[in-house]
Amino acid sequence: MKFASLGSGSRGNATIIEKNDTCVLIDCGFSLKETSRRLARLGKTPEDIDAILITHEHGDHVRGAPMFAKKHGTELWMTEGTFHNYRYFEGYSPHFIGVGKPFEIRDIEVRPVAVPHDAAEPCQFLLSDGDINFGVLTDLGKITQPVIEHFIRCDALLLECNHDLEMLHTGSYPASLIQRVGGDFGHLNNQQSADFLASIDHSWLQHLAIAHVSEKNNCMNKAKKALISVLHCPEEYIDVADQELGLDWRHIQ
Repeated sequence: MKFASLGSGSRGNATIIEKNDTCVLIDCGFSLKETSRRLARLGKTPEDIDAILITHEHGDHVRGAPMFAKKHGTELWMTEGTFHNYRYFEGYSPHFIGVGKPFEIRDIEVRPVAVPHDAAEPCQFLLSDGDINFGVLTDLGKITQPVIEHFIRCDALLLECNHDLEMLHTGSYPASLIQRVGGDFGHLNNQQSADFLASIDHSWLQHLAIAHVSEKNNCMNKAKKALISVLHCPEEYIDVADQELGLDWRHIQ
């Protein structure tokens, strides 16, 4: 298996995973034109994508999905709550998924995992080829026991490090937005992500990429420092899924 990021942050998110001839996107938060451009950067075309898995209905994760599916005939997979709370899906017939109920897209098994986030029926995904597990875990306000249980053994992980608590509370955000971002249905801060890594068997991790990093309320040094305190790894071991540049292909053995 291999994975890459088209980009990650508040202005758009998309992750690509490939196994043999199976290629799926998790989220499609960029415009149709921008998604195609970013795929080309990774040596892929829209026609290579077999399916798009949607985590939730926020625009930075779903903005480009309807037009992409319409133009290229790509399958859409999402929860019913996500479908009914994004009006641009009207007229589409997606595959509905149930959290905790695995399904297969050709060579890839997908397990949706429920997460606490301020959306209708959000989930994150664990993907497997039977031997290798790749997890995407962003857009959740706290780590729950089911999240730990599902992600306890990942060979590669894309993990949210959205904000530094001190930067969030001393920054320019109004109190209401600080409460939303830092609350139980918001986004993970650096320390929460570090604590999560401490709670799983991170000895399996071949690749760790931090994602959904706030441009105003975090910095790479703070995010990496928090994770290094748990992993005791060199700084260069931790990848970053950048907003503009994404992350190039990483192969999972």
